[in-house]
Amino acid sequence: MFTNLLKEVGRGKRGARDLSYDEALLAADSILEMKATPAQIGAFFVAERIKMESVEEIEAFVAVCRKHAYRAPIQEGLDCAGPYDGRKKTFFATFPAAFLLASAGLPVTLHGMPSLPPKWGITLHDLLREAGIDPGGLSRGQITKAAEGTGVLYVPAEEWCPPLKALRSIRVELDMRTVLNTAEKLIDYSYSPYLTFGVYHNTVFERMAKLANNLKYRKALIVQGAEGSEDLFIERPTRTYFVEEGESRLHIVDPDAYGLETALPDVVWTPAVQLRVSEAVLQGRGHLAFVNQVLLNAAVRLQLAGKVESVEEGLYTCKALLDDGAAWELYRKWQNVMRSEGVLSLPN
Repeated sequence: MFTNLLKEVGRGKRGARDLSYDEALLAADSILEMKATPAQIGAFFVAERIKMESVEEIEAFVAVCRKHAYRAPIQEGLDCAGPYDGRKKTFFATFPAAFLLASAGLPVTLHGMPSLPPKWGITLHDLLREAGIDPGGLSRGQITKAAEGTGVLYVPAEEWCPPLKALRSIRVELDMRTVLNTAEKLIDYSYSPYLTFGVYHNTVFERMAKLANNLKYRKALIVQGAEGSEDLFIERPTRTYFVEEGESRLHIVDPDAYGLETALPDVVWTPAVQLRVSEAVLQGRGHLAFVNQVLLNAAVRLQLAGKVESVEEGLYTCKALLDDGAAWELYRKWQNVMRSEGVLSLPN
């Protein structure tokens, strides 16, 4: 059966066709359960990459990933779905923003894994390791305890969805983007009603908006952000798609409209620098560009989830939480709970 499906997507640019949702379910099941051979799986990924995955095909892969993942309604909040292949040239604003949002009463789910192709950038896993936490060594109970105490849930995706770990070697050998690069970000480990999802090209806005609707998120913000992430730019406007109740519309978020547009300093990013800048922002003493970027992203996400009426109100709320130390205190609490298991040698 898998061979027949492979032939349908692998007939070349002109002859290939999109699979139906049911056919894509069969293909995804064969791949995630490793019923297909590594050669067949690799061929399918390449064929889909050439053809370009349809919404129904991605949705099917999301459904099968979810079936094989540990998912629990730990908290009702916002899922931040950024690229698992990481960052090379930009600040991980979503990391400190998560603690700012949680301190404002909006629980946040983050998730990731060790770096992947095609970017091979710095990941959230790397930031946690710099903070003295071994994300792969944490039990579900420990992770859940940290989330229940702080509102920030970090999911090591390969541990909570084991087929992703089983497929890593094939993805590394291919060294290219596959359908999993999208599907793995939408597993939604905590049944979040709100989603912010990063894309690299604006040509996929409509497809991803349709996918977010099909997956029944209450509201979603599709962001053409920094390095394909869910992070809004601070030095220029960002193109986004706002999705709600089957409707979607283009929305430009311009930092200059809020007096926040700021030139970015030249930074050579390493995991240590990412963590240092994140912690400086949470302490209210970071570079203005990165403080403003975190404030803008947090304010827009608070508005998305209905916690504030406007971005301006969100900015006021978030600035106060940075100034009074609430976000930093919450981060330190989360860090201490996460360090009590899966501990690495702490940085100096």
